[in-house]
Amino acid sequence: CAFLLSHEYILGFSSNIKYFMSLFFGSLALHPERVLVATGQVGKEPYICVWDSYTVQTVSVLKDVHTHGIACLAFDLDGQRLVSVGLDSKNTVCVWDWRKGKLLSMAPGHTDRIFDISWDLYQPNKLVSCGVKHIKFWSLCGNSLTPKRGVFGKTGDLQTILCLACARDEVTYSGALNGDIYVWKGINLVRTIQGAHAAGIFSMNACEEGFATGGRDGCVRLWDLNFKPITVIDLRETDQGYKGLSVRSVCWRGDHILVGTQDSEIFEIVVHERNKPFLIMQGHCEGELWALAVHPTKPLAMTGSDDRSVRIWSLIDHALIARCNMEEPIRCAAVSTDGIHLALGMKDGSFTVLRVRDMTEVVHIKDRKEAIHELKYSPDGNFLAVGSNDSSVDIYGVVQRYKKVGECIGSLSFITHMDWSSDSKYLQTNDGNGKRLFYRMPGGKEVTNKEELKGIQWASWTCVSGLEVNGIWPKYSDINDINSVDANFIGQVMVTADDYGIVKLFRYPCLRKGAKFKKYLGHSAHVTNVRWSHDHQWVVSIGGADHSVFQWKFVPDRKLKDTLHIAPQESLVDSNSDESDSDQSDVPELDSEIEQETQITYRRQVYKEDLPQLKEQCKEKRKSAASKRRERAPGNSIRLHFVHGYRGYDCRSNLFYTQTGEIVYHVAAVGVVYNRQQNTQRFYLGHDDDILCLAIHPLKDYVATGQVGRDSSIHIWDTETIKPLSVLKGYHQYGVCAVDFSADGKRLASVGIDDNHTIVLWDWKKGEKLSAVRGSKDKIFVVKINPYMSDKLITVGIKHMKFWRRAGGGLIGRKGCIGALGRTDTMMCAVYGWTEEMAFSGTSTGDVCIWRDVFLIKTVKAHDGPVFSMHALEKGFVTGGKDGVVALWDDTFERCLKTYAIKRAALAPGSKGLLLEDNPSIRAISLGHGHILVGTKNGEILEVDKSGPITLLVQGHMEGEVWGLATHPHLPICATVSDDKTLRIWDLSPSHCMLAVRKLKKGGRCCCFSPDGKALAVGLNDGSFLIVNADTLEDLVSFQHRKDVISEIRFSPGAGKYLAVASCDNFVDIYNVMSSKRVGICKGASSYITHMDWDIRGKLLQVNTGAKEQLFFEAPRGKKQTIPSLEVEKIGWASWTSVLGSCCEGIWPIIGEVTDVTASCLTSDSKVLATGDDFGFVKLFRYPAKGKFGKFKRYVAHSTHVTNVRWTYDDSLLVTVGGADTSLMLWTYEMEGHRDSRQCDSEESDLDSEEDGGYDSDVTRENEINYTIKALSTNIRPMFGIKPHLQQKEPTLDERQGVVRPPVSRALPQPEKLQTNNVGKKKRPIEDLILELVFGYRGKDCRNNVHYLNDGADVIYHTASIGILYNVATGSQSFYQEHNDDILCLTVNQHPKFTNIVATGQVGDSADMSATAPSIHVWDAMNKQTLSVLRCYHSKGVCSVSFSATGKLLLSVGLDPEHTITIWKWQEGAKIASRAGHNQRIFVAEFRPDSDTQFVSVGVKHVRFWTLAGRALLSKKGLLSSIEDARMQTMLSVAFGANNLTFTGTISGDVCVWKDHVLIRIVAKAHNGPVFTMYTTLRDGLIVTGGKERPGGIWILLDIFLLLCFVFCLSVRSVCWRGDHILVGTQDSEIFEIVVHERNKPFLIMQGHCEGELWALAVHPTKPLAMTGSDDRSVRLNSDSLLNCIHTDGIHLALGMKDGSFTVLRVVHIKDRKEAIHELKYSPDGNFLAVGSNDSSVDIYGVVQRYKKVGECIGSLSFITHMDWSSDSKYLQTNDGNGKRLFYRMPGKILSCLHVICIQWASWTCVSGLEVNGIWPKYSDINDINSVDANFIGQVMVTADDYGIVKLFRYPCLRKGAKFKKYLGHSAHVTNVRWSHDHQWVVSIGGADHSVFQWKFDAHVILMPHILSELCC
Repeated sequence: CAFLLSHEYILGFSSNIKYFMSLFFGSLALHPERVLVATGQVGKEPYICVWDSYTVQTVSVLKDVHTHGIACLAFDLDGQRLVSVGLDSKNTVCVWDWRKGKLLSMAPGHTDRIFDISWDLYQPNKLVSCGVKHIKFWSLCGNSLTPKRGVFGKTGDLQTILCLACARDEVTYSGALNGDIYVWKGINLVRTIQGAHAAGIFSMNACEEGFATGGRDGCVRLWDLNFKPITVIDLRETDQGYKGLSVRSVCWRGDHILVGTQDSEIFEIVVHERNKPFLIMQGHCEGELWALAVHPTKPLAMTGSDDRSVRIWSLIDHALIARCNMEEPIRCAAVSTDGIHLALGMKDGSFTVLRVRDMTEVVHIKDRKEAIHELKYSPDGNFLAVGSNDSSVDIYGVVQRYKKVGECIGSLSFITHMDWSSDSKYLQTNDGNGKRLFYRMPGGKEVTNKEELKGIQWASWTCVSGLEVNGIWPKYSDINDINSVDANFIGQVMVTADDYGIVKLFRYPCLRKGAKFKKYLGHSAHVTNVRWSHDHQWVVSIGGADHSVFQWKFVPDRKLKDTLHIAPQESLVDSNSDESDSDQSDVPELDSEIEQETQITYRRQVYKEDLPQLKEQCKEKRKSAASKRRERAPGNSIRLHFVHGYRGYDCRSNLFYTQTGEIVYHVAAVGVVYNRQQNTQRFYLGHDDDILCLAIHPLKDYVATGQVGRDSSIHIWDTETIKPLSVLKGYHQYGVCAVDFSADGKRLASVGIDDNHTIVLWDWKKGEKLSAVRGSKDKIFVVKINPYMSDKLITVGIKHMKFWRRAGGGLIGRKGCIGALGRTDTMMCAVYGWTEEMAFSGTSTGDVCIWRDVFLIKTVKAHDGPVFSMHALEKGFVTGGKDGVVALWDDTFERCLKTYAIKRAALAPGSKGLLLEDNPSIRAISLGHGHILVGTKNGEILEVDKSGPITLLVQGHMEGEVWGLATHPHLPICATVSDDKTLRIWDLSPSHCMLAVRKLKKGGRCCCFSPDGKALAVGLNDGSFLIVNADTLEDLVSFQHRKDVISEIRFSPGAGKYLAVASCDNFVDIYNVMSSKRVGICKGASSYITHMDWDIRGKLLQVNTGAKEQLFFEAPRGKKQTIPSLEVEKIGWASWTSVLGSCCEGIWPIIGEVTDVTASCLTSDSKVLATGDDFGFVKLFRYPAKGKFGKFKRYVAHSTHVTNVRWTYDDSLLVTVGGADTSLMLWTYEMEGHRDSRQCDSEESDLDSEEDGGYDSDVTRENEINYTIKALSTNIRPMFGIKPHLQQKEPTLDERQGVVRPPVSRALPQPEKLQTNNVGKKKRPIEDLILELVFGYRGKDCRNNVHYLNDGADVIYHTASIGILYNVATGSQSFYQEHNDDILCLTVNQHPKFTNIVATGQVGDSADMSATAPSIHVWDAMNKQTLSVLRCYHSKGVCSVSFSATGKLLLSVGLDPEHTITIWKWQEGAKIASRAGHNQRIFVAEFRPDSDTQFVSVGVKHVRFWTLAGRALLSKKGLLSSIEDARMQTMLSVAFGANNLTFTGTISGDVCVWKDHVLIRIVAKAHNGPVFTMYTTLRDGLIVTGGKERPGGIWILLDIFLLLCFVFCLSVRSVCWRGDHILVGTQDSEIFEIVVHERNKPFLIMQGHCEGELWALAVHPTKPLAMTGSDDRSVRLNSDSLLNCIHTDGIHLALGMKDGSFTVLRVVHIKDRKEAIHELKYSPDGNFLAVGSNDSSVDIYGVVQRYKKVGECIGSLSFITHMDWSSDSKYLQTNDGNGKRLFYRMPGKILSCLHVICIQWASWTCVSGLEVNGIWPKYSDINDINSVDANFIGQVMVTADDYGIVKLFRYPCLRKGAKFKKYLGHSAHVTNVRWSHDHQWVVSIGGADHSVFQWKFDAHVILMPHILSELCC
């Protein structure tokens, strides 16, 4: 419980409530310093609060991870980290850096409920959790939480563990459900303290003195540090005890013990007075709490609950003074007017009256069957009204000893509330239908006469229905949402209680709907009842499910001013209601500009980030397009040159001077840096949608801009280099409307335009979110960080002024306290003042509000109309408002020092452009360089000299869409017309200014110059059009024949005799300009007209419509013509702006159904077509653009719709206008060969290239490979039948006769009780296997995975799930064995600080952060210590890893469908950035060796160049256009050179050379086949490449020139260069070392099998040799080898083949079968060879008869899997695919199992049989175990299974569930395992990993009774 004392104030309502309350939390943990407390709650989006128990202030808030609730919390030893467990289905475990609010690690906890979790205080990074039938021991490494399940063994029963505590030496104590204490050592249960408690142990507390436990038996037991009992305290036997007391929490400190019980009590026990516990707190428990009544004359409250107890509380002493238990649950209570009687309504329909004095019963009456829900005594004390759930109210006479005197019938539902009139003559009721009824007392007759009811005065008001309480009901509320009401007639206020846990305070009476209120939080869900105390000093509320009683102090108006020194309540959910303001409230009307701004929607139907998904939905179109050869993109390009416009109409404070005196602002999706001296602009083009806000760094060198977007981003960029420094994403939806830097420049605050206007505080350099909170339902305009304390900030907006303080991952907000100084107003701007407490805000009414802390202390009238902008100076302020005035103020806002009015008359002489109107609304103000910079709503930027003159710098169109655009036929001039009702003429020459402007009566959508340039036609939105003088803009003529918008207007070529005018009512009118008459009408269009073009003769008109029709009309009459498409191409057109037709079919994108091409324009040489579309893209196509989905160049600067594009008369510029972004952009046209690479260069096409540079089988196989996850592996052999250990055994002959014989085998006599495995009994030595050597290297599908370490002394590589360090000098190996599945990639940290640090990535399951998720391990190659484990967000696996230049960052690429790229801080285990890499396979991604922010990824038909900016990954496609006939090939490898050069190896053998992201050269045919690997040595300037040569080889390149070439007949997958040594890894699993000067003598370091599956394994009978054979045909044969077998004399080697034949090397080759030979075995005497095949038979061959077939074993119904000979070579046993075990007498007669009981077997490799029953685990499949081999001498055996595990068992293994040791290293399937001839080694082989493992058999490991860490049950 947490206790608070606080109050909160709300505008327009000056009463307040202080409260002293108890909060309920889901979980609680105490910080080690015992001051801070962490509490976790339940809820849909639960959060954890860490708070100070002295100040009761929030220190940190942790959220956004758990769902449903928080079950457990625990701090670590030093209190820096906090672990939490969620109540979600996975019981997620999270570890937090709670001060930063940062999640460090997360993992699924368990499938069932977790009850407790604790840090091991003696082992850092270790945790223990327990719950339903489990206990888990966790290790934290990097971001990975890895669990190991506790092994119960036979020491204790598997049961639910309720609590735990950690001790020294890896010992953990846990309390079990049965009352036992389990003691764990490591993960093993070593002993049990039985009967520690008589029932479940709910709590365990560790302290310096020892341990305290508390249980359901009501006892507290104290134990010493060795868990030996000290004493027991039975609370049931104490003074306060009672039967059924259950202890739920215990805390031991010194001689004091704190105990919490299930019945909501807290006791403190002093050990030497253990029988006298002190009751600290108590409350109700169980069921629901509904009954509440207050004493009429004393400060007492009575409560009753479903726990059957009635309690009397003192409101002064805050204590329980009486308690009485009843027979039934209590649902309501009432106290008589004299305070003597207490009536209780019961759930069973009865009611009881008690004497308050001694709680004795007066009367008990049961007249009803259903619950009594309401009781009320009459004011005169004579009657008691009893309302029940059976819809009636009974009236009882008090003086007649509660005799029933009346009944009120009329309600149709259960009675909920009642009130008596003051004279006790009337009763009003509410029922469950919300019906209000009136009755005359005491008879109960219903009153319906309204006149009779008018004069009634009510003694109380607790009804929720009625005119007096109309205003308490919120919108959309249910009839039962409000549970209780109580009015304070004297104070004219009332309180309500509702189902949402809220207590509200209203005025009384509350007549009007939408009334204002104050809301108070503390209860959980349902507040069931609320009442005023007798003297109205307090309010008492009760919670239904939380069982809590809250007492609130009422502070009336007159005392409020005295309480202002008390800080307002801090709450994550503000106690001032956002819903309380209504249409009838006293908030002033919004200014028209503000109202217009709040109604702007920034949401798009489709966002640019939706493009990849939309393209993915068009797969069929993509495939068809990729199969056709398309014309390449044009060689020419455009570059953004100048932008007219400034976004002021819906933005503010977005204009600043930079460090160098340039001006930075934004328009559309462009950040503009404007040099006012040179009149030039530079552009930041990183955004792809409207920029809505801008803030400048305190040093004036960096800028932050926020944009519109589904997942909207904030870019921080350098104004000098125009390069992004950081991109912040992931927390704002739809857009970012406000940003601000902190004074130190390290932090950034941002506000989103989502429904909650989320506020986020960032560490922008790290790209890390520090804190976030929901801001407000209404729009927020500005956020400002306190310049003195960067943890504080303010936000202002619609009826919003809020002060925030950071608390960990959250922000705590307090509303501004206005008091009597004003009323709630909309705030438009804000700044901080001269101290950290002072703040100033500008209001929508023109006032400036001055705040100290959160209190308004003064208001100053500053402007006529809203104050839109405010800027703080060192000694004063500058403000700007809607009145167009800039005002300078002193530092206290007491005096206005100077004002500047923005007027045309004040423009300085020589100022460019024209001011549209006087006193424009000012939206932004900034000071610097001796000037005031002003931005207006009209899109103008002005510079005001402090002496007065004003210079106009930038201007553009105002709010509204810009569609009309026309370029002059002879001059660098263009005209635009917009919905802002202005026509403007722009100079396109270097002066870049507006030459003329004219206001129009209506907005316009089109315009056109006459051919001579003297006239300008303008089409308006009302259906009229004008022709004006192009120089003066004066009217020449005007017409109006249409009512709908004029959409296009065109003069005919030549003399311009005709004017075609198109409208949205589907017609084109043709006018004769000379006669000013309409001469023709073009009819026939089925939709509005979009585009028009004349032919060069002026006789034909081409028309496009909204229905995508291409129509032709003869001019001037308008007759419709039908022209074939081939003829259209032959016609000479005066212009081409059409978007339809075969000539421009290719301009329509693949997602053409979603977006429209809005405009096009053809260059005068008819070679390049420019288009604009609805996505804001400007594109260039080759003309004609025939065929679908043409290739293009694409440019982003406009935000959404590019409404028009036009080339200038000489094609030197392309002019474009954006619809809603109001901008006019000028693009320079650059010819091919004269283009340098710039940011605005775009990707060349939406589609992948159809050319892939050839085909290679290895690349195709690698691209399509499907990796098997070990945990989900399927059986490598299809088998069916009954598991061997479940097969029904036939009784033997002896069993039938009752004879018991000892078992006979070749093994040594079985020791007594060998199979018991009872812990604690003496054990014989247990053997162990130690990995000694591994043959194999994974080269088939990996690359760059062989590296030198220690200056070439060691080699690091991997195979299966093992990382291997090979010492070149000694040939020895050491192993990293922490992976649990196939390693796919490996890299070495090259930074000297991180010597010998290796990163390896493995395959895995889905990215759910569980143990089977893909992971990256970072480890020290020398000591094999794991430094970090990164649980990945990649699904399927990690295919590439790379360290950055400093070694601190790690790059990883996933095998998921999006091939996600992730950047990690591997030492912290923190994910820095992540983004989808490509929809096609990425083979390699590598950091540049000199960078921490730049890397390159290559893959199927793509190469991308990436930049890490903060926490965002920005990418550019490689551009090919600068190389003739260049094509995008599949890229397989990457390397780097100096001067930002990048080299990529292709599938065709070429090496591509890139400068930045532009292809500058191709080294053709560097290899004859794919270039699989490249290695960079920047120090030497060398690039080493390796490929699949025909024959294969390695090249060494210096600056792209060939230095050396080594040729081999192999495929190279990895190269590494060190000095004059080259390390080479091949696809065939070989590793060579080459000395350059001895290049023809490569040294073979390692080799292994490759391709197919590895099954064949045999060991030599007399020598330490093992033979293997594989599908790679590596046993020097031309057919597939499956299995080998060695003759008993070691001379012959037999090989079983996949084609059904077998070969004895250099002896014989025989093929008697058609299906694969799966097993061969020589008889012990060497005379026979048994050959088992997949066609279910075993053939017997005579060895001395030169392998003549001498017998055949028939009887199996499935393929043969295993065979064993008897010691005398007379018998053979077999297993088959059904799991059946059969016996044969040689040469092939089948035997019954009754005849083989005494046979001794020479070997045991069968998986079925009594002797191996125990090797089969529960739930295993019949084919899970692939191989077995028994060591009869050592009485052990090894098994190999489909899960990659080698297991060591006792032999024989008779009992099910036998213990074993398991050894990992192989990937999924271990296909075979064998003992060496002398039993010193075990050899195992992996089917898919192609590796051969050699294990050393160690028989000297002793199993101690308490150590079972490797044994599994």
